[in-house]
Amino acid sequence: MTNNYPIIKLKKGKGRSVTLRHPWIFSGAINGASEPTQEGDIVRVENSNGIFLALGYTQIGSISVRLLAFEDVVIDFEFWKQRIADAYERRSLANLEKESQIFRLVFGESDNIPGLILDYYNGYVVYQAHTVFAYLIQDEIVRALKSVLGEKLKGIYDKSAETLPKNADLETENQWLLGNAEQITASENDLKFYIDFQKGQKTGFFVDQRKNRALLEEYSKDKRVLNICCYSGGFSVYALRGGAKKVVSVDASERAIKLTEKNVALNFNNESRHQSEVADAFDYVEDKAQDFDVIILDPPAFAKHKKVLDNALKGYRRLNRLAMERIPKDGIIFTFSCSQVVSREDFRRVIFQAATEAGREVTILEQLSQPQDHPVSVYHPESEYLKGLVLQVR
Repeated sequence: MTNNYPIIKLKKGKGRSVTLRHPWIFSGAINGASEPTQEGDIVRVENSNGIFLALGYTQIGSISVRLLAFEDVVIDFEFWKQRIADAYERRSLANLEKESQIFRLVFGESDNIPGLILDYYNGYVVYQAHTVFAYLIQDEIVRALKSVLGEKLKGIYDKSAETLPKNADLETENQWLLGNAEQITASENDLKFYIDFQKGQKTGFFVDQRKNRALLEEYSKDKRVLNICCYSGGFSVYALRGGAKKVVSVDASERAIKLTEKNVALNFNNESRHQSEVADAFDYVEDKAQDFDVIILDPPAFAKHKKVLDNALKGYRRLNRLAMERIPKDGIIFTFSCSQVVSREDFRRVIFQAATEAGREVTILEQLSQPQDHPVSVYHPESEYLKGLVLQVR
């Protein structure tokens, strides 16, 4: 089969990563194109000898092509329907819907739809395009979601305005693509949460911490728990159910604190064990960490690009050092990095440096990652972005 897409030809020796199924082609690997292309165009990728390698789409930037298929296929509605069905089946394998009404339905490259995030909240799907192409295929994906999810699908909300490239020549606004809802609640492990999909961070909830929240619950009985950068209070709610005698939620955003308080009230009426405070994470840890037995450090991504990696690592090191210096003997720290450019080795090194500077004995009890609805493609190690450690500090 030969499709009449523009041809992107690679330089000699630059096709190996494609044959190894890595989904990105960088600008330096490209020799030229058979005709001019615009951002978001589907293209055929050939090696220097004109042999077909893959189908992909173009974008502006160092990653010039993101790959869609390594077979010469027709990219049409049936193609997208199968991709959505495959992604949904992966979630079904793990029986995700039995434990949660909240999960990531499509995780970009790991589900072979590069640049697209679809998060599922009790029948509602939040659509988040990170590339122009992922935005342009919106109608096809909506049709595919209707076909695959059927009556389970209540609505689709597009929240791409903040995630599309700044240089994208698109006029976009967040809006409903299907259905409508003023407020969404969804359950996770029998706990309920308001999903602030319209004005909240990411798609409205930190979907990737489900397993780690459940683990925190096991560590919380009779403990004083501090949740730093709490956002909507997911860790706090689990700690309360786990029997913590005190939970304090801290975030620099007043809106996040209000959402946390709503989620605590949704699950526990008149819960006196919980307090919340609008404060800077570093300042609060420096002043108050000594008052807690368990501390959760889950800051936003300090680095989204490699050029700011050094500063990000300094930030992680300082935050963890402050917690290690001040937490009482045998205290537990749940610490995370969600920065893709921070490798697991980088993060371990930062923790080692923080422990050395704090002068405390620190032991790694558990190593944490993202759950199964954020699968990691063996061909795309960059999709493993969430790193976490449970530390005991003596």
